[in-house]
Amino acid sequence: MEKRPGVFLDRDGTINEDFGYVVDPRRLVLLPKAAEGIKLLGEFGVPIVVVSNQSAVGRGYCTEEDVEEVNRALASLLKERGAKVDAFYYCPHHPEARVPAYRVACPFRKPEPGMVLRAASEHGIDPRKSYVVGDMHSDIKLGRRVKARTVLVLTGHGEETLEMVKRKEAPRPSFVAKDLVEAAWWVLEDMDRRGLI
Repeated sequence: MEKRPGVFLDRDGTINEDFGYVVDPRRLVLLPKAAEGIKLLGEFGVPIVVVSNQSAVGRGYCTEEDVEEVNRALASLLKERGAKVDAFYYCPHHPEARVPAYRVACPFRKPEPGMVLRAASEHGIDPRKSYVVGDMHSDIKLGRRVKARTVLVLTGHGEETLEMVKRKEAPRPSFVAKDLVEAAWWVLEDMDRRGLI
């Protein structure tokens, strides 16, 4: 079976507000237009996978169970608005983690490609036909590494990342979008141009 295109989304700062470490589901706040953008992609049958660095685990601020609880709460908030994420992947590691078990240079920590490659394999997605969307330079680097197209959203740390791009301190994304709705429309138009939908 031919592998399909998909969208790999960052979580904090892209879908929900990033106020440091998002470890409490009760403090979870969706960004404006986030659910609308995810819903739009879903209406066209595009698989949506969240790939997120969650070094708060390695730093000792929360457990993996806490991360999974936040992901479930996020999925619930999105569902209430008619939007659906197909899968959540996260990396709890950091090379300087306080918790020794998580102190590794992990091949799944963005911008390393591990999360995307695993998700692509498990969900029949071709990364080269896909899109990585996020607010950090690590998201753009990740997209480049898996040969996907990239969208920088100007939510979260997006404005700072754009300044880094202008100073040539971060790779240039395929497109810059003000929010997830604009990102979703560009992805769908680009998929149409490429004959993928």
